[in-house]
Amino acid sequence: MVNGEFSAIRDLPCATRHSPLLMRLFVGIELDGAVKAACADAAAQLRARLRQSGADVTARWVDPDNLHITLWFIGEVNAERANATASAIRPDFVTPAFDFEVRGSGAFPPSGRPRVFWIGVTDGRGSMGQLYQEVKARLIPWGFEAEKRPYSPHVTIARVKDAGRGAARQVREALAAVPANCGSCRVRAVTLFRSQQSPHGSRYEPVLRVPLS
Repeated sequence: MVNGEFSAIRDLPCATRHSPLLMRLFVGIELDGAVKAACADAAAQLRARLRQSGADVTARWVDPDNLHITLWFIGEVNAERANATASAIRPDFVTPAFDFEVRGSGAFPPSGRPRVFWIGVTDGRGSMGQLYQEVKARLIPWGFEAEKRPYSPHVTIARVKDAGRGAARQVREALAAVPANCGSCRVRAVTLFRSQQSPHGSRYEPVLRVPLS
C-alpha cells in the first residue's frame, strides 16, 4: 500500500512536479487468485469455441494477471496530475466491504460487431454501483469526465481488433455456450493502477490501495 506521495512518480526518470512525462492510470477492483483463474479458464473456453466455429475474429486476450474490474479509466496524466488523482482517491471510502459474484459472459456492444468480450458481475452490483458513485464524486471536481453510458461492472477478457462479416452471430453463440461461473470474492479496497507498457504487453501495477469502511 502507498501512503505517501504517488509512488509511480519515483519510478520515472527525471520526473518532477511539472514533468511532461506521462503515466496511464485507472481506478479499479482487484480480483482474488481463484476468481482470476476461473475467468482465465472461461476465456480459454471461449477462445477455443471461436476457433472451432471458424469465426473471423482477431482479439487481444487479457493476461490473467491483469484481470480486474474497472471503476474509472483516467488515462494518461503527468506527475502533478497523478499526485492530484491519488490525493482525491486516498481518503477511506464510506461503502462497506462487500462480496460480489462473477458470472455470465457477453460482448459490447450487445448487438452488431463485438468490440469487447466480458464476464459480468451478478451479486454485489448494487454495492459496486455505490462505490462507482463515490469514485465519481471524487474525480469529477478534478475535471475527469464520466462515461455517458451507465456504469456496468464487468471483467474484460478480450478486446476485439477485427471481426469479419457474420462473426457477430458466431461470437454470441460461443458466448452463450460458455457458462463462466467464476465464483465470488470480497472487495476490501479500491485500487489505483498504473498501466505499464513493455514489448511483452501491458502490466497493471497497483500503486495505491484505499480501504473500504
